[in-house]
Amino acid sequence: MLYDPTERRIKSFVTRAGRLSTAQERALNDLGPQFMIEYAKAPLDTVAAFGRTAPVVLEIGFGMGQTTAHIARHMPEKDFIGVEVHTPGVGSLLKLIGEEGLANLRVIQHDAVEVLNNMIPAGTLAGVHVFFPDPWHKARHNKRRLIQPPFVKLLVDRLQPGGYLHLATDWEDYAVQMLEVLSAEEGLQNTAEGYAPQPAYRPLTKFENRGLKLGHGVWDLVFTKK
Repeated sequence: MLYDPTERRIKSFVTRAGRLSTAQERALNDLGPQFMIEYAKAPLDTVAAFGRTAPVVLEIGFGMGQTTAHIARHMPEKDFIGVEVHTPGVGSLLKLIGEEGLANLRVIQHDAVEVLNNMIPAGTLAGVHVFFPDPWHKARHNKRRLIQPPFVKLLVDRLQPGGYLHLATDWEDYAVQMLEVLSAEEGLQNTAEGYAPQPAYRPLTKFENRGLKLGHGVWDLVFTKK
């Protein structure tokens, strides 16, 4: 085990209470029992969770869930598990699941490292998405960034051979760090020469679109497990 959840460790996120909208609260109450998976220190049976056998993709930190819902809608042949700690985001994604009838999407509200350690068996994921993680842009906070060598090694262990890891960020110095960390992981192989073209399945968010119009960059990285 690379991380022991019982030990004190640096958190890569800040838990913010946030205010639930009426629609988000209704989605949590009405759809949570069907589409949320309770965290447990036991391997997750994805066949039981989804009612079928299909490739499983894990998304870490899905925010308000628009990108997650978009990808699940356009890839009905795959099953998706979104992990997020913030309740308004969970409620927002559940609302989208209900509106769009996304039977191939489930949600876990818990710390992603503990989910990976305790619920995801080795060699079972077809892919992992980490889109726009908190950049912790102040130098003294860089150590809190999610993409660090031990965490990447954990992700690689959970991927199937040939499975992919897709990261995206709009902070250039974080993109540089991501590329360095992934390139140094011997279990991974880059699909591009450096940064990858944005895969067609990842939609532009409204914030990303706004940033691009202002001349800000966005960097995608897509690596596969050897």
